[in-house]
Amino acid sequence: MNRRSFLKKTLGSFLALVGLSGSTYYYAREIEPALLHINENNITSNKIPASFNNFKIAQFSDTHIGFQYTLEQFEELVATINELEADLIIFTGDLVDKPHTYHWNDNLTNALTQLNAPKGKYWIYGNHDHGGYGTEIVLDVMDQADFKLLKNSHSVIEKDNERIVLAGVDDIMLGQPDLNTTLDQVNADLFTILLAHEPDYADTTVNFPVDIQLSGHSHGGQVRFPFIGHLYTPSYAQKYVAGKYTFDHEGLSLYVNRGIGTTRLPYRFLCRPEIHVFTLNSTA
Repeated sequence: MNRRSFLKKTLGSFLALVGLSGSTYYYAREIEPALLHINENNITSNKIPASFNNFKIAQFSDTHIGFQYTLEQFEELVATINELEADLIIFTGDLVDKPHTYHWNDNLTNALTQLNAPKGKYWIYGNHDHGGYGTEIVLDVMDQADFKLLKNSHSVIEKDNERIVLAGVDDIMLGQPDLNTTLDQVNADLFTILLAHEPDYADTTVNFPVDIQLSGHSHGGQVRFPFIGHLYTPSYAQKYVAGKYTFDHEGLSLYVNRGIGTTRLPYRFLCRPEIHVFTLNSTA
């Protein structure tokens, strides 16, 4: 850790201790985690087919159900996502916080089943899905809810005989990501979206014919302060933390979702939970 990083962490920790000890603590614990933001984005490209103009994708991520985020709250989230009337729904990992201690039941499966999108529902593994012996448990739940897993694989999304590609890699931290396998036999001329739980994987993605990478994992830092920014992010979310990043020479754009739930500490401060909505705009 360099001197600047050390001072940032020290000052940030002091502000957290002082600021979160009073009314700010109540806000960060009880208020902001429920202030859901719908983050709308337009994606424009001449690679997007004309039939996909105004095609809408809804992304949610990092629900971490079981750690301060209840099934009842998730059911409300499902209703909110359905109100968006997206053509495609994607989940970018970390369904429950601790799969080995979570009380699994049909209610969660039923809630996931209620999500509706005419062009399908897709998901990828996050580190918490693989952790705690959750790999097969989470897969079974998502299968029953009609979500298709993209694990070093891709699907071709078709509309009026035109196509885009939706791809996904295994979790970077606890899985075995393989982007070569993921994109095997993908036509590089097709507009391609990659799902990768950890955003810093974009430094690998830039070497492949991918137009958009959608990630989560960072939670946006969960706690942010003016002039300082986030105090902590997990491994593989330290370079790209929240929002949009562009890689001009490679033609890649990365969008990092702040997620829905919390982990480690049950706080959000200046870092509201969010759903991403992407509307494709064709210039073909």
